[in-house]
Amino acid sequence: MTDYRSVADAVAEEIRTGRLRPGDRLPPQRRFARQHGIADSTAARVYRELARRGLTVGEVGRGTFVRAVSPAAAPALTEPAASRVDLELNYPVVPGQAALLADGLGALLRPDALAEALRPTGAAGPPAVREAAADLLARGGWRPDPARVLFAGNGRQAVAAAVTALVPPGARLGVEELTYPVVKAVAARLGVTLVPLAMDEDGLLPQAVEEAHRAGPLSAVYVQPTLHNPLSLTMPRERAERLAEVLLRLGVPAIEDAVWAFLRDELPPLASLAPERTVLVDSLSKRVAPGLTLGFVVAPGPVAGDIAAALRSGGWGPGRFALEAAARWQRDGIVEQLVRAKQREAAARQEIAARHLGAFAVRGDPRSYHCWWRLPRPWRADTFVAAAARHGIAVAPAAAFTVGGNHAPNAVRLGLASPSADDLSRALATLAGLARSAPDDLIAS
Repeated sequence: MTDYRSVADAVAEEIRTGRLRPGDRLPPQRRFARQHGIADSTAARVYRELARRGLTVGEVGRGTFVRAVSPAAAPALTEPAASRVDLELNYPVVPGQAALLADGLGALLRPDALAEALRPTGAAGPPAVREAAADLLARGGWRPDPARVLFAGNGRQAVAAAVTALVPPGARLGVEELTYPVVKAVAARLGVTLVPLAMDEDGLLPQAVEEAHRAGPLSAVYVQPTLHNPLSLTMPRERAERLAEVLLRLGVPAIEDAVWAFLRDELPPLASLAPERTVLVDSLSKRVAPGLTLGFVVAPGPVAGDIAAALRSGGWGPGRFALEAAARWQRDGIVEQLVRAKQREAAARQEIAARHLGAFAVRGDPRSYHCWWRLPRPWRADTFVAAAARHGIAVAPAAAFTVGGNHAPNAVRLGLASPSADDLSRALATLAGLARSAPDDLIAS
């Protein structure tokens, strides 16, 4: 008699070597039994054993499927570790997210719908998808005109297309003095000069825009008014109105990065105050899921054609499947469910950060997934990042966000989204212990 465990071992080996891949459907148990020359009851035990090992998952009415690989065990944070808790990358995922998204794709996987979703598309996308995107991007009483919505493959490509369209090579792009690192890379690739603009506790200073523009014309300003990365601050309404007035008076367009603004969706964007001077960019990666990317550009009429041309020439256009999936998730209320869940999760993670780091100079909006930590003396950011890495924790130094030759603050940004809540708590406890020690203590040990 064949031992069911040996058959299960053989199937497990096929999964390990990739001959059976995540999502592959196993045959019905009776067919499996015939293929392997075993009894139906033995096949049933094989399937139960595979499920017990976490290699397969059964779905009522659909069958048994190979499961995605389980995540590796968390590293021990009190010792140097090759694996790491990642507080550098920052992609929020909430419990049940994959199942919710999978349910929303059911209708799209019908052959007729899938055939339509696999057709090529342009930056403008179909009209129904633009309507759904306008609903998805709406916040604070503002909803973009669907006719002004364009699509990119992801949020970074949306930013690159906006910069390409607005800032000629060699021209000047104003940015907050601490800014999203991808903008630095985009500017370097396009031959654009970044001009750091001063900030205070409320964000970008409008007078800094005026002063920089007088020194040499700015072709555009890139700004993150809501939940700024890395500072986790949000521009008050009065500051946004003043900034809009300056941009309109100077005739300088703004590129508003709204990728984290879904966490503060009660607030209208800068684009609502200066719609003819603001190009709003956003993406699905934080709001929905990092693996199925889609970028959005809300473009004023005078520059929409240039941005669409930049998307085409850069090869930055969207995939039709991602467009159709996003539209269905929006219409079915799945995006709304994920947004509310992530808002709650962000608040819970900020509470964890406050519990461990409350004694330090840490700034973090209670609704944000990241915080900014001005390190205590005698720590320097580079030494602290290295010490954290020895404990298997990756953090981002201030230098990654600093523009040009500006002096980097003695600070690090902590992304709170990627690890589990338990791993996050342990990692922050470890970092707090490091901050209370001295660098010389670590060298001596």
